[in-house]
Amino acid sequence: MGRSLRPVLSILVLLALAACGGGGNGGSGTTTSSPVKAVTSLDPGAPQTTGNTATDGFNWFNFRRQQAGLPGVARNAKLDLAAQGHSDYQKLNDTITHEQIAGKPGFTGQTTGDRLMAAGYLLPAGGYAYGEVISATSDRSGFNAAEDLIAAIYHRFVIFEPIFKEGGSGAATVTNGLTYFTTDFATIGIDTTPQERSRLFTYPYSGQQRVPVNFLSDNEVPDPVPNINEVGYPVSVHSTLGTTLAVQSFTIRPRGGDPLPVQLLRHDTDPQTPGSAVAIIPLGVLKAATTYDVQFTGSLDGAGISRSWAFTTQ
Repeated sequence: MGRSLRPVLSILVLLALAACGGGGNGGSGTTTSSPVKAVTSLDPGAPQTTGNTATDGFNWFNFRRQQAGLPGVARNAKLDLAAQGHSDYQKLNDTITHEQIAGKPGFTGQTTGDRLMAAGYLLPAGGYAYGEVISATSDRSGFNAAEDLIAAIYHRFVIFEPIFKEGGSGAATVTNGLTYFTTDFATIGIDTTPQERSRLFTYPYSGQQRVPVNFLSDNEVPDPVPNINEVGYPVSVHSTLGTTLAVQSFTIRPRGGDPLPVQLLRHDTDPQTPGSAVAIIPLGVLKAATTYDVQFTGSLDGAGISRSWAFTTQ
């Protein structure tokens, strides 16, 4: 079976702050390759390509969010400005990073927060959250860059964070080199209503078709499965930042078959996983054109929950 390989490097940061303080996580990485490809022509309602990497990537994130049962994020010109400035910095210095260095070409702010403030996206003391995902790839397709980042589980936690209400994207290409794609997600004001805190969704979503069979774990830094590169496609359950999602049992099996061996990602044993999400990564490549049944039991803020759903691979 053929597949498209593209060099990709992707790193993330997620930071949530309130008046009393905050915390975050982050990472860095190295260039490698990825087989994930957006199958736009086969997905009903998929956005049409514009040929603009930043716009296509932003639209693909919103498309996948909405398929999973989340609202899309509104595009914000100030977040676009911050994201584009950071992509330009990475292009000018031909490096992938969340931290800019003062004095380097294209400097707009050391941290993501600095760049959001420099772009005029005010971050008041009353509470806000922001996150950033980046990829560097020889493929200029925004759809493919976005799909790569969704496959990378730590990045998926940022992209599918329900608390984010706005976003902006930018892209810049080195001549005969990599395209740096940056998306910043943010919200000013934290929604703590019971409806928001009880939100729960899965990915792949129930009934999803043409799910990739594999994920190259070495593409992501931090590496979620350090001892194996090619693994099965990650499966995740998400709630809202600030909630506590606990897992009692989380399994995946081919229909009619036995549960697969998996690596479980949860916050108490993996600090890169937020407390509001959990994931499993099959330790072997999934079978093509096969339906997989997933079962999850646990609790959300102490209240028992369970979910059963299925998806089919491409």
